[in-house]
Amino acid sequence: MASSQASTPLEYISELPEERQVVIKKLRNEIKKNLPEGFEEVMSYGMIGYVVPHSLFPQGYHCDPRLPLPFIAIAAQKNHFAVYHMGIYADPILLEWFQKEYMKQATIKPDLGKSCLRFKKAEHIPYELLGELSSKMTVEDWIAIYKRSLQK
Repeated sequence: MASSQASTPLEYISELPEERQVVIKKLRNEIKKNLPEGFEEVMSYGMIGYVVPHSLFPQGYHCDPRLPLPFIAIAAQKNHFAVYHMGIYADPILLEWFQKEYMKQATIKPDLGKSCLRFKKAEHIPYELLGELSSKMTVEDWIAIYKRSLQK
């Protein structure tokens, strides 16, 4: 699934084949269990997203201010599962922490783009580590980093 037209996370999950539903449900639960207060779960860019709502950051996303500020998204793409975490793209210290922890726990090298982690096999997903990663940045931290990045 490249990009879904689903309007809710549950609708998105229901569109997936059963074996992919299991993975996305587990990722979603781990993120929701660990995500600091203030982030909101939405459908964003055809994926399940976790955003800073306009009530906390009225300016919204600079690419389209009508949209809330994105933070994390998860998706079952055609050939992999994806976790998009804007914090590891914007905070080199967080990225370094994640890479070190990942190598301690994983059996394979991470497939990491700027903010995208790709997992071709469900058994390679470090769910608890991704949950811990989700807990590392508060809404206030993310807004401050985001504002600084716009000033550069």
